[in-house]
Amino acid sequence: MKIKFLAAFLVASALSLGLMANASSSKDAAKDSAAPVSAQQSALNESMHVEGEKRFHSNCGRCHAAPPKFPPRMMTTIVRHMRVRATITDQDMRLILRYMTE
Repeated sequence: MKIKFLAAFLVASALSLGLMANASSSKDAAKDSAAPVSAQQSALNESMHVEGEKRFHSNCGRCHAAPPKFPPRMMTTIVRHMRVRATITDQDMRLILRYMTE
């Protein structure tokens, strides 16, 4: 009985040490590649903002001027309401919402 417990403890310890070593090397790799990821993320955010603006003008701009900034929660309610009335797709709604809240 003690041997099974000792074996299970050793296996669990080895796995824990392996996971900690892997996490440590992952953090080091993340530090090294942080700048390119943030640049890619920034470019992605910019393209989504531009796409959201295009979708706003093509779907909402027919009747509305861009409103002043509202809190994100309020803007979500407005965009969801207008999605039903204007038959906007889910993807268009998400892009428009991103454009309106950033």
